[in-house]
Amino acid sequence: MFKKILSVFMVCALVFGAARAELKVDIVAGATEPISIAVQKFEVVGTASPKDAAMIREVVENDLKTTGLFRIANHDAFPEYVKMGDMPKFNLWSAIKAQVLVQAKLYAEAGNRYKLEFYVWDVAGKEQIEAQSLVSSKKSARRLAHIMADAIYERLTGEVGYFDTQIVFIAETGPVNDRVKRLAIMDQDGYGLRYLSDEKTFVMSPHFSPNMQTVVFLSYRNDDPMVWTLDLNTGEQRRLGQFGGMSFAPRFSPDGSRIALSLVKNGITHIYEYDIESKKLRQLTFGNSLNTSPSYSPDGKKMVFNSDRSGNQQIWIMDLDTLDATRLTYGAGRYATPAWSPDGQFIAFTKMADDTFYIGIMDPRGRHEKILAGGWYMEAPSWAPGSRRIVYYETEKALDDIERISHIRSVDITGQNVYDIELPEHVNGVEPTWSPRLP
Repeated sequence: MFKKILSVFMVCALVFGAARAELKVDIVAGATEPISIAVQKFEVVGTASPKDAAMIREVVENDLKTTGLFRIANHDAFPEYVKMGDMPKFNLWSAIKAQVLVQAKLYAEAGNRYKLEFYVWDVAGKEQIEAQSLVSSKKSARRLAHIMADAIYERLTGEVGYFDTQIVFIAETGPVNDRVKRLAIMDQDGYGLRYLSDEKTFVMSPHFSPNMQTVVFLSYRNDDPMVWTLDLNTGEQRRLGQFGGMSFAPRFSPDGSRIALSLVKNGITHIYEYDIESKKLRQLTFGNSLNTSPSYSPDGKKMVFNSDRSGNQQIWIMDLDTLDATRLTYGAGRYATPAWSPDGQFIAFTKMADDTFYIGIMDPRGRHEKILAGGWYMEAPSWAPGSRRIVYYETEKALDDIERISHIRSVDITGQNVYDIELPEHVNGVEPTWSPRLP
């Protein structure tokens, strides 16, 4: 079902601080001029595959391009080919307006392994600003590309990279009135989609554990809606527990020791916390209101959730020691599906107002609300590592009410650079969750 990929090791890194300030991208700015990057054709040593080298180069370029922060220089305009170890003629690269030059060399090693070395040059500063060596199995060559792209991204932005990650989601196929829903996983660029559940069981709301070993989700197995876990290494599925009612909307705590979930008892929905080791269930919300969609703060001390206790659906924040809750949202419309960013600076949400759905962000005090996207139906924001991009899904309004298409989309926190993550034909994607960085 899922095989753990061989670890990739960073052997060396050289950083020159003088060029950092000149090249660093202000990723928060909405109108940043993209940095022009020239990625040379990779050198190939020994029995290393030229096809793999070309693939790695293409993936690195695509990863950087999708951020909207980088412009990939035209290969045909390259003024020279610089071998690893030789000094570039910086004036030639400046002439084509390249700001960054990337060189790389792919080696084949014993044990069916690859070694990838790459250098990153600041053209204006005439200095090497990054040098790394990565090792992996040949089967993991595509991961080498994502890790290389992460290293370049992090060096030039100062932010955590997110290319070496995955997205788990619900893949829908078939007609609207008879949709098949399967748990699926893919790389963050849509590559390598594979199914984690069969066509017989209705599934919803998947979320990763912090260590990437487990996915927690809602399963309607035998018409009994309950929270289940899936081990990504073995494929084993287990019911979380028998709670005496319908359980749904599960979410791991940051340390992976607890799972927050919603539980329906006597027609009332409340949020509970399940301790994985002790198998004890702790009730967090009380009263007669509907409470659901819990999301932990990065330090695990607080939780945001949505509740109708104020009369309509709004987002609230709770202290997990005292269980005191405070309302965060007061804007027009209804708010739902809050998701706390990994760095703790933002809370993403879904908003419904004036017959339109929106994806937005705000700070943890409910201030500085910013709408990132709007449409007929969109929901389920989830954060990339580094807290600079959000993945969500959008469903198009069907003119004939027969076929509705759902896309998985990504947007940065400026509200710009929205793009679809490509899925196979006839596959609709909903409820995506972005993984942490892969182990």
